[in-house]
Amino acid sequence: MSQEFPPLKNDLLLRAARGEPVDRVPVWIMRQAGRYLPEFREMRSKYDFFTICQTPELAAEITLQPIRRFDLDAAIIFSDILVIPQALGMTVEMQPGVGPVLPQPLVSPADIKRLVTPVNVEEQLGYVFQAITLTRQKLSGKVPLIGFSGAPWTLMGYMIEGGGSKTMAKSKAWLYEHPQSSKDLLKIITDVVVDYLIGQAAAGAQLLQVFESNAEYLGPDLFREFALPCVRDICSRVKAGVKAKNLGDIPMTIFAKGAHYALKELADSGYNVMGIDWTVDPVVAREATAGKNITLQGNFDPCGLYASPEEIQKRVQVMVEKFGKTRYIANLGHGIYPDMKPEHAEAFINAVHKQ
Repeated sequence: MSQEFPPLKNDLLLRAARGEPVDRVPVWIMRQAGRYLPEFREMRSKYDFFTICQTPELAAEITLQPIRRFDLDAAIIFSDILVIPQALGMTVEMQPGVGPVLPQPLVSPADIKRLVTPVNVEEQLGYVFQAITLTRQKLSGKVPLIGFSGAPWTLMGYMIEGGGSKTMAKSKAWLYEHPQSSKDLLKIITDVVVDYLIGQAAAGAQLLQVFESNAEYLGPDLFREFALPCVRDICSRVKAGVKAKNLGDIPMTIFAKGAHYALKELADSGYNVMGIDWTVDPVVAREATAGKNITLQGNFDPCGLYASPEEIQKRVQVMVEKFGKTRYIANLGHGIYPDMKPEHAEAFINAVHKQ
């Protein structure tokens, strides 16, 4: 499946991802289409969260909101990492003031058989593909469109915890008590993620990001045994699938929040770009990835946007100086917070462009 789309006018993000020269540092913001925007809150007051995700016209509209407002170098499709547990037959609810809740989590390995497998991503997640194609058309080539998925360990955590957790203790207990069953579950999730990302590329996504948002709960040993093999497998299989479908050169980004202990391993995992969270000094990240053929992305502290626009500009300058302008994509070190002033997000974006 191939689509005809308007020619791309701003390819800074893709060039930086591939390690090609750029005339200025590209910038986008994780969760850039979100609750900090009044236009998003207005839309959200009318529709349930997953209704928006599952309605291509609504998802496309929300994806475009920050692009209309800010001078960003990329759009990221509005969706959620938990559409994969939904595709596997699990109920996911977005509860006000709580966040995502899975009311029937996996309690023991016997519950794995409750999952509906194999997943036909065209049937179960086709609404995301439709949203991507529609958004690509509506973008008119202004900036590239990023597709994404959660990574298997992060998704496994939600599926066992039944929502967010401050410890991931139930999920980690599986790794210790049921290592083989954990790997079986991770394999099921990995297979869906691979098909899902290839489907996004076929629908028109121009860069794919994998969010291992819960890496911080693992130490080096558990990460290397359970999370890293899945992350590597996804990259190699997606790139092979994209090539087999003649979809062109689609860079891939891995963002493993809190995985400061695995920078070298992640740099060797096959991805074009590695996201860095705000707890890692950019100088340390560059040293850890020296000689690796990888672009770094990040890593402004999301709370740094509470500072004055003048202070934001100073801190952005320091950040860019530390990363350097080659093989670099500016971003936050995690998603933007819901109470952030849009003017401060704009100050961050403009400060990057001034470097």
